[in-house]
Amino acid sequence: MNTPTQSPTADAVPADRSETTFRFLAEPTSVNFGGKVHGGALMKWIDETGYACAAMWSGRYCVTVSVGNIRFRRPILVGNLVELRARVVATGRTSMHLHIAVHAGDPKGGTLQQTTDCLVVFVAVDEKGQPVPVPAFVPVTDEQKRLAKYAMDVKDALDAIVELKPEEVVAGKI
Repeated sequence: MNTPTQSPTADAVPADRSETTFRFLAEPTSVNFGGKVHGGALMKWIDETGYACAAMWSGRYCVTVSVGNIRFRRPILVGNLVELRARVVATGRTSMHLHIAVHAGDPKGGTLQQTTDCLVVFVAVDEKGQPVPVPAFVPVTDEQKRLAKYAMDVKDALDAIVELKPEEVVAGKI
């Protein structure tokens, strides 16, 4: 497992800034041809929630670098209450690895079921778009440590996948 490098100059961030939750009702404008929330709409919500979490953690504008291991487990219906929870689970020098879990269900029933989860990596940037150091996230609980290991394992796997790409793909010829 890679150990994320930490920024020696970054100030400590209160733990409550490591997590962001968005809640809203799924609207008809987000529906695909099958009558369910469109996967692209869900990915937009994931990116927005992740950005809010990353910006709160870093105190900077952030850009999405990668989305990994996304899995759509069950559909989200129009009128469902949708809850997206983004948590910082690991940091590098300029990067933040976030786990984002999506739950949805009938707001009258009160029970939300997980529909999707993924890992998203954001990088904090300055006004010129150059990466800047972020505060270190130090996992404390067993759950935080498991999620940090998971994030680094997924990072390693994605790095290995990049090595498998044919040269024509990397060069943009295909």
